[in-house]
Amino acid sequence: YAYNNEDYGPNSLLGRTSDRDVILTKDLYHALRVLNPGLPETAYQDAVRLVAETSASQTITSTNKEKYSLLRDGVLVTYRNDQNDLVKQRLRVFDYDNPINNRFLVVRELWIRGDIYRRRADIVGFVNGIPLVFMECKNIHRDLRRAYDENLADYRDTIPHVFHHNAIIIIGNGDKARLGSITSK
Repeated sequence: YAYNNEDYGPNSLLGRTSDRDVILTKDLYHALRVLNPGLPETAYQDAVRLVAETSASQTITSTNKEKYSLLRDGVLVTYRNDQNDLVKQRLRVFDYDNPINNRFLVVRELWIRGDIYRRRADIVGFVNGIPLVFMECKNIHRDLRRAYDENLADYRDTIPHVFHHNAIIIIGNGDKARLGSITSK
């Protein structure tokens, strides 16, 4: 539960440096080290940077597709080994063979700041620090279509970076729920 309980910094509740961060870098660093042991620190730093960086000229959809490939296939980094040879290697972000080795974290009421506005996401699900699940929860009397048209549209405009790595969006009102992705109609 992060609502007004979250502090910032490396030893904070989620390890975010500010409410602009949507990747939990502490969890991502840990996963990269465990899944790809024995590499120079620069390899892990480059992998985190590549996972986190985005281009302002790309749409949410194109960024999401690019990040999906990165997470599925591994993050390509270049580093110098002990013999000073230049090595290119793909670093795994998730353990697909043994999912129990991944860190699953669900955060309620997470404040996220965009370029201008700050919004509070109802539920964000992280795997190894990557925000893969976004949930919008409405009261039982609220129409799901309005939640999609109003709330989700607002989030896409004001905090689009929370969807760059997103795999699943769930909108529910306690009675009905809809499951989709950032490209779902």
